[in-house]
Amino acid sequence: MSVVGLLSLGSVSVYAQQDSAAAAQNATETVVAEETATMNPETDVEGEPMHQALKKQFMDGGVGWMSPLLLCLVLGLAIVIERIIYLNLSTVNTKKLIARVEEALNNGGIEAAKEVCRNTRGPVASIFYQGLDRYDEGLDVVEKSVVSYGSVQTGQMESGLSWISLFIALAPMLGFMGTVVGMIGAFDSIQAAGDISPTVVAGGIKVALLTTVGGLIVAVILQLFYNYILSKVESLVLAMEDSSITLVDILTKYGRK
Repeated sequence: MSVVGLLSLGSVSVYAQQDSAAAAQNATETVVAEETATMNPETDVEGEPMHQALKKQFMDGGVGWMSPLLLCLVLGLAIVIERIIYLNLSTVNTKKLIARVEEALNNGGIEAAKEVCRNTRGPVASIFYQGLDRYDEGLDVVEKSVVSYGSVQTGQMESGLSWISLFIALAPMLGFMGTVVGMIGAFDSIQAAGDISPTVVAGGIKVALLTTVGGLIVAVILQLFYNYILSKVESLVLAMEDSSITLVDILTKYGRK
């Protein structure tokens, strides 16, 4: 009877321990589920709003080093937006423009074709106008005028790109400079404390890493927009060159009439 009683009590205690462990696990899963439901992964970082987290990282990186990086980003994006708007406004349907110029040239002569170009925006129309304006001086002069004015239009489209490339190169340099300064501060802390401890060097290393990351992020963002702008400029230059050849052919046919 004693042995049976001991076995019964042991089995009851085992079952009780199992029930307690299962209840604790269920409570933990419930807490984790509630915390996950309250966090928004798109706007929160470890329970903080995104802008608050970015502000904290900005302050931890050191205002003296992160402010120049922010300035490079703001100025670079301002130039990028201005260039994108300018290039998009300069983009026109060259085939329709050539068809309109040829129709006006056949129906109303040089002046009618010039009027069409005058009322059309973009570098292609400007080149056409310069070529038509010098038609009386001969086709050779027209070709030289188109080539020369095409170079002027290309320079206008590339205006401001040197500043973007400057910010792309400057941002990582500033970040690496902040890295060097942060590491120097970390070693100064080690020298002052006389001991290599993680808490002693953590501040300087954190500044070093944050400034490096900030500089690389600024450079990557501006580099993407810089390549996009270059592709737009190249497409417009190709359109100008192709349209210039077509204009000379149209004027040659017009002169034979």
